[in-house]
Amino acid sequence: MLRALFVSSRPLSWVNTAFPFAAAYVLTTQRIDLTLVVGTIYFLVPYNLAMYGINDVFDYESDLRNPRKGGVEGALLDRGMHRPTIFAAIVTNVPFLVYLAIVGNPQSVLVLAISVFAVIAYSAKGLRFKEKPFLDSLTSSTHFVSPAVYGLVLAGAAFTPQLWCLLGAFFLWGVASHAFGAVQDVIADREADISSVATVIGAKATVRLAVSAYLLGGVLLLFTEWPGPLAAILVLPYAAVCAPFWNVTDAAADAANRGWRRFLLLNFITGFLVTMLMIWWRVGA
Repeated sequence: MLRALFVSSRPLSWVNTAFPFAAAYVLTTQRIDLTLVVGTIYFLVPYNLAMYGINDVFDYESDLRNPRKGGVEGALLDRGMHRPTIFAAIVTNVPFLVYLAIVGNPQSVLVLAISVFAVIAYSAKGLRFKEKPFLDSLTSSTHFVSPAVYGLVLAGAAFTPQLWCLLGAFFLWGVASHAFGAVQDVIADREADISSVATVIGAKATVRLAVSAYLLGGVLLLFTEWPGPLAAILVLPYAAVCAPFWNVTDAAADAANRGWRRFLLLNFITGFLVTMLMIWWRVGA
């Protein structure tokens, strides 16, 4: 059971939500405290267990048809694990959320509520934002950007135009990443009668949407505080990963998985370089 929950939480993606929160909080407060530790642990594991665990439960029928599932790219949960997964998500999330609500302020609680709602709404029956084309990519991006926004609001950051450009670029990265990830699942999603941005506008158009969103995010980074503009260079490898599938057909959409695997590796490299830029910015501030 523990192994199934571990795989379901997508360990490769833990850093994608914990790092934005931790970086935003530390760079704003310039301190390490209990709230930082609790928040980082929350966005590292419980948050991802809720996000991906709920998804694995309610996407079971389509996952059966998806050859990617059953490994690091997503668990194929046995039906007997569905109830324990939901229970585990609730039990692990609630204590952290209670603490973060107590130490927060009305604005931070609102941001945290939006973040958790997006996690649930993406997959849960009755909401299923993942089956609402374009809203699916917007909601997925919220999963990754909201921890950063929460960290900033909790720490009392001043939202300057440069900071809004940075968050906007991050949000476009999230939209592009979700859209490109949806391309590889076009066949499986259509067989399971699941709508997504990729099943509605097609694999080719979705890849082009992803490349455009990455590049537009890079443009926004040019308007951030130095050395933020250097980060604009980091969007180019993402666009390059998508580019080979510029003309991919729906019938061959699963071939985009090659690009997705490169994307997963690229995230770690980019994360390291972004960290170096953040340190540079803080040292020079």
